[in-house]
Amino acid sequence: MGGGLWRAGLATLLPCGCMLCGALGRDPLCPPCRAQFCGTGPGRCPVCAEPLPDGAKGVPCGRCVQRRPAYDATIAAVSYEMPLDRLVLELKFGGRLAHARLFASLLAEASHAALLDERPALLCPVPLAPGRLAERGFNQALEIARPLGKLLTIGVASRLAQRVQETSAQSRLRSAARRANMAHVFAVPERAAVAGRHIGIVDDVMSSGQTLQELAAVLKRHGATRVTNFVFARTPPHRKH
Repeated sequence: MGGGLWRAGLATLLPCGCMLCGALGRDPLCPPCRAQFCGTGPGRCPVCAEPLPDGAKGVPCGRCVQRRPAYDATIAAVSYEMPLDRLVLELKFGGRLAHARLFASLLAEASHAALLDERPALLCPVPLAPGRLAERGFNQALEIARPLGKLLTIGVASRLAQRVQETSAQSRLRSAARRANMAHVFAVPERAAVAGRHIGIVDDVMSSGQTLQELAAVLKRHGATRVTNFVFARTPPHRKH
């Protein structure tokens, strides 16, 4: 039996622990945890994925109406709250790459209903600067994008965009400094790969949205007709700086 088949067969025989509560089972999340933390969440703005007031559904929030972002839509699987925020940190800083496959699976579920006829031509993971990539050893956005692309049958263009400047971590900055921190950070080497196409941006967390805003603006300047964000977790308003 080949190595891959042997491991697949072994996985069906040996239970694993739920990533959140440790309960034994064959899925990365046990049914109770999935239902409690990954079930139907709040209604969200279709543009920025901010929670909407009760009863509102499918309409842009007031902020997006007043000042439309460069991106056209955002799909978020969960809110960036306990205990799911721990999984994000374990992926990003602990190298728990198996978490990326779970994030992609939950994002694909959220995407199927939302995408309808607006399927991107390509997925573009938010790039890391070379120094940070060398330090971390992987790009968590790319690790999510690869299985997500397979689940949605959309190609992943890992080098569609490049980060041309090192920046401070957005999570360490106040909102007033985030826009300046992300200015002129991204470049698109080949306009032909973007022009006239719907591009999907993939990232692990969306907080203020400045990173995604800047990358979407660059893609639009290079001719993208539509940009959709695919983020595993959306930071609730009360957790933003």
